[in-house]
Amino acid sequence: MDAIKNILNRKSSRKLILPYPSEDEMRMVYKAALRAPDHAWLSPSSFIEVTGKGLDKLSDIISSYAIDNIKCLNELKIKKYKNAPYRAPMIIILISSIKDHPKVPKIEQMLSTAAAAQNILLALNALGYGAIWRTGLFALNRTIGKYFNLSKNQEILGYLYIGTSDQNLDTTPDVDIDKFVTKWQ
Repeated sequence: MDAIKNILNRKSSRKLILPYPSEDEMRMVYKAALRAPDHAWLSPSSFIEVTGKGLDKLSDIISSYAIDNIKCLNELKIKKYKNAPYRAPMIIILISSIKDHPKVPKIEQMLSTAAAAQNILLALNALGYGAIWRTGLFALNRTIGKYFNLSKNQEILGYLYIGTSDQNLDTTPDVDIDKFVTKWQ
């Protein structure tokens, strides 16, 4: 697929079903991810790939975190959180490992992982798969990392839900770039 066409046609897919990418396809996807900008070669990005029974493990972690940390939680919310991982047949957990560096601040390392996530989304789109990046209560906080046994310097930036899109994605409106671009000439 042409690179520009791939970028312009990428859309988030909320309804995802089997199949998800093969192991060989995912190796290519991860290679694309690791081509993201990475100042000083700190390699801040890593990933947890979740499929099959791994979705049960993720479900248990999310519901445990919710019960322990979310106030005013009811049974309906607990069920919603417990079922969240089953909305796609594959999930990639995006982790940014922050290293002390005199020229590369924490935010730049997190942005590198965000760029890696975008590369994953684009690679998946080029391979014909659908995906959506989710954050919410279970990302971008230090407490959730404990439930994944992450180090203190590691943060979850989000979850990429992956599979084959089971919806019509032609409804995304065109973007009027003039609303977003200021030109200095």
